[in-house]
Amino acid sequence: MHPIIAKMHRTPARTDIPEFRAGDTISVDFKVIEGTKERVQTFSGVVIQRRGSGISETFTVRKISNNIPVERIFPLHSPRLAAVKVNRLGKVRRARIFYMRGLQGKAARIEERQDVEVVETVKAPTAPTTPKASKPAKPAKTVKA
Repeated sequence: MHPIIAKMHRTPARTDIPEFRAGDTISVDFKVIEGTKERVQTFSGVVIQRRGSGISETFTVRKISNNIPVERIFPLHSPRLAAVKVNRLGKVRRARIFYMRGLQGKAARIEERQDVEVVETVKAPTAPTTPKASKPAKPAKTVKA
């Protein structure tokens, strides 16, 4: 690997990006440069994949705009990435949901994921109990013939 590229991979990556995965609906604020002006443009859609690792990791967001599907690939650690907001957590069973490209309308809906944090329950200490004296067993009934 070239030394300059190796140095880039060693630099600390961004830590302000929230945790998200395929199926989640997110809003990406991306800095757009037009001539001498710079503005922030929001792109909202469903994450259909995350790819790569380290400094070169990317994610693909898909949305439908005026009945036209639009997909955009964003570098995760780009300095042009202003902010990423997770709007909704999606429940999918794959890491890459390319099957969404063939769906439309109600079939393209993704069920919402309910992430529940595991909370350890700690039992409060109770007073020590003494064993109760056991009652004597009742004698068996005899049947007269």
